[in-house]
Amino acid sequence: MNPMLAAVRRLARRARYGKALKAKRMKWVMLGWAVIGIFPVVGRTADSLLDTTLEDTKLYFTAPLRWDEEDWLYFGGALVAIGAAHSFDTRVRDHFATGSNAVLNGGEDKNSLRDAAPTLAIVAGTGLYAAFIDDRDGYRETWALIEAGAFSGATAEVLGYATGRERPDATTSPNEWGKGGDSFPSLHTTVAFAVGTVFAESGNDEYRWIRRIIGYGVAGATAYERLNENVHWLSDTVAGAALGIATAKFVLNRQDAQSHGTVQFQPVKGGWMVSYSVRTH
Repeated sequence: MNPMLAAVRRLARRARYGKALKAKRMKWVMLGWAVIGIFPVVGRTADSLLDTTLEDTKLYFTAPLRWDEEDWLYFGGALVAIGAAHSFDTRVRDHFATGSNAVLNGGEDKNSLRDAAPTLAIVAGTGLYAAFIDDRDGYRETWALIEAGAFSGATAEVLGYATGRERPDATTSPNEWGKGGDSFPSLHTTVAFAVGTVFAESGNDEYRWIRRIIGYGVAGATAYERLNENVHWLSDTVAGAALGIATAKFVLNRQDAQSHGTVQFQPVKGGWMVSYSVRTH
């Protein structure tokens, strides 16, 4: 290869990496400010919510060590779905990559903040409404939304750097893995499905249908927009949805476990003491 051409390509890749890094930093700055804005609301909940965060984090990232048959079936099904979606990646890109979207711009994501706004609005809206009516369950739900978004987002970021897949606005080939990209999985889709699923399946059943329309609607619309803007492959969004839903399931299960009573046995002089504790509010 011509040394000068190789140098130009290296400089171009560095420039693209700088743009991607800047965009990522901006996304996480906005997410950080959203969390900071909600934190005072969540801070009014029981101290136990904060005390369990580290435990939730440990359990989440070590969860595969405790997966049962159902979990492994979900994982296998997700892999099959992602593989099937991958076979349609080029066809879907050709459908959406028209006009200005067809231009290869090096993976520039101009609408990143706009596409994240609906998901952030769910978190902010839930927290603000909980503060307005001073509802303890609302505070706990807000914390669950933040946990779901943070856990799923962190996992998506790690996978993105590990796979290094190029975005469809940086290449026409869906098989450019390990090239320094961050396409797989879609971060926006992952967080949207994590937050949207927790929102949809939390609370009482009286307004379940409204919650599901909003939660799953925002998640689905986010995935569609990422495809429509030609910034992600179809398989990126399918992987993001699978990861987001799995994270939401973990968070919901943790919330359910923490809301039930626990029995503890403690040795005392002359025998054992049995204690039972239950959350009353």
